[in-house]
Parts: sequence; structure tokens; C-alpha cells
Amino acid sequence: MKQQGAHPEDTEGTPDASSRPDTADPETAHIDEVEGDEPLLPARVHRPSDLMRLLAGVLAVVVLLAIAAFAHGTTSGLEQDINKGTGQAPDLLIKIAGLASSIAILLVPVAFAIERLIKRDGLRIADGVLAAVLAHGVTLATDLWVARAAPDSIQEALTQPSPGDIHALTDPVHGYLAPVIAYMTAVGMSRRPRWRAVLWVVLLLDAFSMLVTGYTTPFSIILTVLIGWTVAYGTLYAVGSPNVRPTGRTLMAGLRTVGFRPVTASRVESGDASEAGDRGRRYFVTLEDGPPLDVTVVDREQQAQGFFYRAWRNLALRGFATRSSLQSLRQALEQEALLAYAAIAAGANAPKLIATSELGPDAVMLVYEHSGGRTLDSLPDEEITDELLRDTWRQVQALQSRRIAHRRLVGDAILVDRSGTVILTDLRGGEIAAGDLLLRMDTSQLLVTLGLKVGAERAVASALSVLGPDTVADCLPMLQPIALSRSTRGTLRKLARERAEREREAVLEAYRQSGPARAEHGAHVVLDKPDKKAVRAEQRAEKRAVDEALEEAREEDLLTQIRHEVLRIRPQAPVEPARLERVRPRTLISFIAGAIGAYFLLTQLTHIEFGPLISHAEWGWVAAAVLFSAASYVAAAMALLGFVPERVPFVRTVAAQVAGSFVKIVAPAAVGGVALNTRFLQRAGVRPGLAVASVGASQLFGLGCHILMLLAFGYLTGTEKTPSLSPSRTVIGGLLTVAVLVLVVTSVPFLRKFVVTRVRSLFAGVVPRMLDVLQRPQKLVTGIGGMLLLTACFVMCLDASIRAFGDETTSVSIASVAVVFLAGNALGSAAPTPGGVGAVEATLTVGLIAVGLPKEVAAPAVLLFRLLTLWLPVLPGWLAFNHLTRKAAL
Repeated sequence: MKQQGAHPEDTEGTPDASSRPDTADPETAHIDEVEGDEPLLPARVHRPSDLMRLLAGVLAVVVLLAIAAFAHGTTSGLEQDINKGTGQAPDLLIKIAGLASSIAILLVPVAFAIERLIKRDGLRIADGVLAAVLAHGVTLATDLWVARAAPDSIQEALTQPSPGDIHALTDPVHGYLAPVIAYMTAVGMSRRPRWRAVLWVVLLLDAFSMLVTGYTTPFSIILTVLIGWTVAYGTLYAVGSPNVRPTGRTLMAGLRTVGFRPVTASRVESGDASEAGDRGRRYFVTLEDGPPLDVTVVDREQQAQGFFYRAWRNLALRGFATRSSLQSLRQALEQEALLAYAAIAAGANAPKLIATSELGPDAVMLVYEHSGGRTLDSLPDEEITDELLRDTWRQVQALQSRRIAHRRLVGDAILVDRSGTVILTDLRGGEIAAGDLLLRMDTSQLLVTLGLKVGAERAVASALSVLGPDTVADCLPMLQPIALSRSTRGTLRKLARERAEREREAVLEAYRQSGPARAEHGAHVVLDKPDKKAVRAEQRAEKRAVDEALEEAREEDLLTQIRHEVLRIRPQAPVEPARLERVRPRTLISFIAGAIGAYFLLTQLTHIEFGPLISHAEWGWVAAAVLFSAASYVAAAMALLGFVPERVPFVRTVAAQVAGSFVKIVAPAAVGGVALNTRFLQRAGVRPGLAVASVGASQLFGLGCHILMLLAFGYLTGTEKTPSLSPSRTVIGGLLTVAVLVLVVTSVPFLRKFVVTRVRSLFAGVVPRMLDVLQRPQKLVTGIGGMLLLTACFVMCLDASIRAFGDETTSVSIASVAVVFLAGNALGSAAPTPGGVGAVEATLTVGLIAVGLPKEVAAPAVLLFRLLTLWLPVLPGWLAFNHLTRKAAL
């Protein structure tokens, strides 16, 4: 709702509410008086609902064209049934319907435009005209595409021989009907029932007459309606809709209609922009006589704010976790009024609702008695006493005694007036007759809100003194981030980043302090024969030092602290988090990954003729390529473990690399593998900071090896005088490119600062890890050897794929194959597509052709290589991913 905004810390330029007298004197109120229209109201707004309708329309058009393309028999049968049914209609009825619809289709838009102009709503007419023009252009483009480039099945579904000329075809899209639909949609006729009924009657009559006379097809009519509808909402979202938000003058007039005599109205801004969008605009209103008022105004534009967030919560969480994202203004008014009356009837301190009213067709207002006071967030720590905490819990207890859930017990919803009384505001999102889960979510939310202010111990103690240990213990399964408010989750994430930074600094300090000892030990290792026992002892001492430093810096998060405080009173309390998610992110990612993978695979396989390829393939080399592809996962595990001093199971690491083949089709190659390996190491017992450093060290060494091998094989390729790929061009071109990039980065201050900051943060964690690995020669050999072996496996797999489709006259050298692979792999890692799809195939094919391989061999060889290294491992990768997930290894 709105009362907490009276404090200066909740709104800029508005003084402390406690300094306001409970009178209507505007001079002593010390606020910016806003009489009449509010400033800075945008003339147009971009509604998320318009974007959703645009996307739905585009999807419907795509589905319709897909049905027309792939279900030719269904479309033909549908057309025959409709023609058979309409052919029995009386001829007189057909003529009357055609005449009436042809006249009405033009008169209705004109009549509606006149009605809007009389009401001085010319902006809507302009929007409708623009939408109609764009729809006409889209229909012309669609007609041209269907006539010249569309598949025959789509052309047959959208057109048929014209009754007047059997050699001509009917229009695929009606050039006059789509603009009319776009116009009527853009001007807002759908929100006016009478005009909407007239429009549908006219459209049905026109469709009926066109179908019966044979001038159109059912799919053509549906496509015409979809194009007009989609273009209209696309236009509205692009240019924005006229802002119908009530102004200050409208508010003042509305207050007079319900019996008040306002003098001034001041807009009160909310301090929490992330969640305030759908809570209404709030005003502090002074009257000619009597105490001031707090007024909340809710309009359609504000209801649209936060739509996508609410829609996602509705999709991801179970039904009890969030309210419907589509709520009418009348429902919002009734919901807030009901909760306001119910809260007071329950004995809780809540703002008193004294009036409600509509402010035109697109807004409502709720009038409350002015509460004053300050929010809990704005109170200094020394003013938050134990009695204040207990009073807060008593208000919540009063609500829960009548099964009322608040749903948003955050700091700015808890108001403290001048006498120290706690008032619960923002009841609009609450729930009447709430279930146990919602009430427990309220308890857990308030525990975290108070814990952020006074700490877990005081927050839990105050809750126990009012609610009792059983009620508090029952809320522990709800004590999880997904059950908390949006702002609270953001605060917890910020605190988690600060804790991680402190732990990281502690580890780095421990490394810095042990630096001289490591350097001295390294000198002894070089000069003297190393003593293995002494080395192990020193390594254990270093590990103990780092562990002690990390243990001293480690801090429990607030949720864990609250759990521990409750478990001290109720050790048997349930702590397993409740299942609140309807759809887990991991499940959604798996579904999206499968869809993306199937799409890319099918698009690549549809252009290949497998018969000749299979008949001419050398299956011995195909088997060799399969073995090299399988060996690459062992090499990848070696390359990772070589930079992890901690003990990690090798077989499970290999399984994680296989699981990475599934992740690669979801995210770009350079992102998915890093994230998966980091997660795997953390689950294997490696601390988060060290896991990131290990993966970073592996990536850094891999980058260096990749560059060196590319230069080396490029030189070897040039010495063999391979056509179109000389070492001078490759090396000089690469060096010049790097030099230009370095100059650009160093010359632009913004880029220079960005790169320096990222590189510094990288080396801050990676360099100590690399120094730790350098003291373990066996690990270093494993890591570098794994990288070389990984590259060798891929190069040999590509070479075997080439030999499977070529012969002695079409073979190329290993050096040339290595250069092509290294270049293609680098580009694939940089490409934003999943697994480098598209970029890798193009680079490898062009590269192989450049080194002298015929196109007839290069294309199938690259396809086989990508099948073995990207697509075929997807199923084993998915199985490994699920297996490791069940074993809590990912």
C-alpha cells in the first residue's frame, strides 16, 4: 500500500512523516505541493501485455504455416468439408451477407473513429491508422512471398483458383481485411463490448461470404486475422499506448466525489523500486478540515509492471506460492479492501480504509487514514528494541489467528508511529483463508527481515516469545530463498557476495604469507635432490594454514544462523526445505537443451544424402574416429585434474566431462564447460574460490598451449607449401590482429579499465593456484599432458573422418588438419551459439578446402567429426548428467 513512503528515506524531497502535524496546514507539512497534473508523466507507455500478445501472434502464424506446409491432407480435407457445407447456403443469403459485410467493413471503422474524435481521443485513431498501414505492407509482402517463394503446400492451403478467372489465384491474405482488423485492435475496440460485438458480426459475415463464393480459403482467413492482430499489438508496443493514468487533478476530483475537500496532494515515491511497481501510486493528501489522508491509486499501467516476474513465478512455483498475474482493477480493489477490513477485524494494527472509488475506466483509488511514522528499514538500530520486535510478531500473530497471510513482511511494510506502535501496511498482496504453507512462509519471511536488522539471535528470540517454539520450528522448511520476497533475496545475494569476497581475501593473504617459504623451498628443490617426505610435510602445513585462514574468515549465512537458533530450542524440528517449485530450473534447462539440440541437428542433417555417404565410407577409419572421440574425455579429465591439488575421483571426473557434452548444446562452449567443471569441483569437496581458480588455471594454460600449437603447426604447414595457407600470412595476420586489439583496448579508457579489472580479478585467484600446481610436478605433467592429448585426440578424430571419405589422392597432412582444427575450435569457443554450431562447421569446411581437400570430401568429413564430438555424445552426456545429479556430484 503506501503509508511507509511518508518517511524522507523512502522518498526524495519528502520530509519525515513524524514532523507532519495531524492537521491540514500545508505550510507546516513541509512537502512539495502538487496541485493539478503531476509532472513527468510519460505520454505513452509500453505495456508488457502488448509484447506478449505480439509474441503469441507470431507463434500462431508460424504454427499455422507449419500446419499448412506439413499437413497437406488435413488442410485439403478441411477445405472440402467447408466448401461442401457452405455450398448448401441459399443464394439470396449469400448475396445479402456479402453486400452487408462489404459496406459494414468500411463503415464500422469510420463510425468508431468519429466516436473517438468526439471524445477527444485522437491519439488512438492515429495509432490505428499506423497499424493499418503496417498491416497492409505485411499483407503485400506475404502475398509476394506466397506467390514466388513459398512451398507448394503452403500456396495450396492459402490460395485456390479464382471463380472469375480459373487461370488466376485468390489472394493468400486479404489486403483490405487485415488493415481493418489491425486498426480496430489498435484503437482499443476490444475493450468496448458493443463495438466488439459489431466487429465480430461484420468479420463473420465477410468470412462467410468469401468462403461460399470461393474467393478465399479457411487458412487464408485465419492468417489474415492473425496478421492484423499481431501487427496491431506490435505497433502498440513499439510506439507505446496513450497513457490513461489518472493525474493529480483527477485524484482531487475523485476525492471530492466521495465527500472529501482536499487542499494539496503530494506524490510519495516508494524506496523499493523492484517490488513497488504493482503496489499502486501513493499520495499524501491534506484536507480543509480534518486529519490528512493516505491515498493509493491503482491503474492498468501499474498492474502491467512486474508482469513478466509474476508470470515466471506462476510458472515456476506451485499454486499457493504466488497470486495470479492477471487481475482486473475491480478484483484488485476488492482484494485490498477486503484485506484492510479483515486485518482490523482480526485485531491487528493496519491502516484504516475509509473510502474507495473508481477514477474513470482505467484506475481505482483507496483512501486510508494517515498513519504517519517511519518504516522499519529507516529506523536506526538503537531504536529497534526487543519490545518493538515482540509487538511486530504480535501483529502477525493477530493476522494468522484469522488465517490471513500478509505475503510481503519486508522492512518497508512495517511502520512504527510516533508512539512506537507497529502498523502492518502493504496488505494488498495478502490472502484470506490462507493455508498453513502461506502462514509459515510469512513467519520465515519476517524472521529473515528482522534478522537482517538485528541479527538471527534477537529475531528468533522475539518470535519464540510470542509465537512459541512449535510455530517457529514449523517454518524452517520454508526458510529458503525461493520462499522469500524479491528484495530480500537480492539483499541475501549481496551479503553472500561480500562473504565470498572476505573468504577469498583471507585465502590470498594466507598464500601471500607463505610465499617466501614456497620460494625458498623451490630454490632447494632446484639445487638439492628433493625429499619427498619433507615436500609432503610442507604441503600439509601450507594446506593447514590456508584451511585455518579460511575457517577464521568463514561466516554462516543468515538462513543458516536462524536454523541453528531454532534448533537449539527444538533439535527435532524439520529442516528439510519444502518443495515449492513446480518446475525446477534444471528440468527446464534439460528441456530447452533437448529442443535446441534436436533443432540444430535436424537442420544440418536435412541437407545430407546419407545413402552415398554410407556406401562409400571406410568403416575402419570411422571406428578409429569413434575411439579418438571417446579418448578425448579421458584427456579432458586429465587436463582438469592436473590443476586441482585436492584429491578428486578420476572416473567421476571423466563422467563429468561426458556430461559436459550435454551442457555444450545449451550454452556456448566457452561458458558451459567452465560452469560445469566449477560446479563439479565444488561438489567434490573443493572450496568455491579454489574450484574457480583451478578451472581458471586450466583455461589459462589451455589458451597458452592452443596459441603455441596453432603457431607451430601453422609454421609446419607453411614449410610443406600447402596451397592457400602460408605461414607468413597466418602468423603475420594473427600478430597484426592481436596488435590492433591491444592498441584499441589500451587507447580507450573504458575498455582499458574493463580489461584491467577483469584480468586482475582473474590473476588474483589463478596465479596462487598455478604456483601451488608448479610445486607438484606430477600434477603439472598430468595437466599439460592432458591438454596436448586432448588436442591430439580431436586432430586425429578429424583426420580419421577425412580418411573415411577420401583416398590417397585427397589426403592432407596432419599439420594442416591440426591448423584447421585449432582455428575452428578457437572460433567455436568465441561464437555465441551452443557448442559453436554453425561457426565451427563453416570454419572447418572452409579450412579443409583451403588446404587442398575437395569439397565432396570436406563436407561429409566435417559432418562425421561433429557427429562424433558434439551430437552423438549428447545422449550419453544426458545420462551422465542425470547420474551425477542424483549422486549430488553436480
